[in-house]
Amino acid sequence: MFRYIDVQDLTDSPVRQKYKVNRETSNFEVKVDKAELKKKLTPEQYHVTQEKGTERAFSGEFYDKKDDGNYYCIVCDALLFKSDGKFDSGCGWPSFYEMAEQGSVKMRSDNTHGMERTETVCAKCGAHLGHVFEDGPKPTGQRYCINSASLKFQGKTKAK
Repeated sequence: MFRYIDVQDLTDSPVRQKYKVNRETSNFEVKVDKAELKKKLTPEQYHVTQEKGTERAFSGEFYDKKDDGNYYCIVCDALLFKSDGKFDSGCGWPSFYEMAEQGSVKMRSDNTHGMERTETVCAKCGAHLGHVFEDGPKPTGQRYCINSASLKFQGKTKAK
């Protein structure tokens, strides 16, 4: 599996200096104005997406949602996940076994809180989404464990 490691994690390394990586805008198509986001998002949404926060298990709006539709980034509206890739993992957060489209989510190494994990971020704006684990169902074996606060849901409309 491809693992994306962001050079912004290399704080004062020669690589960071060579490429003049800007922590706020590196590698993302959509540039985020933090002041505007604070007006647009709830405090919890801002904390999760911009400060790498985590909502409490079983507290999010979408952890047990079973409706057909798509899940989009709360920050930039990018399509991230589809309901047909969602499953009940029992972990208390929305879980998906695949992203909506290849490349819609980027992965970063995350060694915070004394654990080795893989963080997931929106590929367009860099918003923190959650983490991905290798204990999901077939066909991918992956479990994208995503904060509801980083998502918005659009249900599928039924044809008449």
